[in-house]
Amino acid sequence: MLNRAKLRNYALPLALLAALAVSLLFVMTALAQDDMPTDDEVNKIAKDLYCPVCESTPLDVCPTEACRQWRELIRQQLAEGKSEEEIKQYFVTYYGARVLSEPPNRLASYLVPALAFLAGAFLLFRGFRMWLKPLAVESAVPTEDAEAFPQDEYIRRMEEELKKRK
Repeated sequence: MLNRAKLRNYALPLALLAALAVSLLFVMTALAQDDMPTDDEVNKIAKDLYCPVCESTPLDVCPTEACRQWRELIRQQLAEGKSEEEIKQYFVTYYGARVLSEPPNRLASYLVPALAFLAGAFLLFRGFRMWLKPLAVESAVPTEDAEAFPQDEYIRRMEEELKKRK
């Protein structure tokens, strides 16, 4: 009888302790799971990257296996706590700037078109100036250099014929 009385005294605390242990088991399981990023978070970064297989297809809408793997890689890196810029830099490092939807800003990106425009404007200016420049009128008086060269036979004969007619 004594054992039953002791068992009754300990039954309620033991039941509460067992319930607490089971509830802690569920809580620990939930806490052990990583907070995986949502598809929206992954697609926010994936829309700024292009598919390595398909031409001009953003990563977030491409159905290929390569794109699915890239999206999983983005998900893993987000779970590791990397920022959007770090993830993009990772892809640029391994695949080049062609994977970005917007190329990186470089000084040459701005200078080359401006210099090409200025060079074209200069060439047009020079071309129009030469086109509009009046041609020098040749003088009727022969110069010394002209007499140094032998005249063409045809011109010489024409001049003789003209002299005969006068």
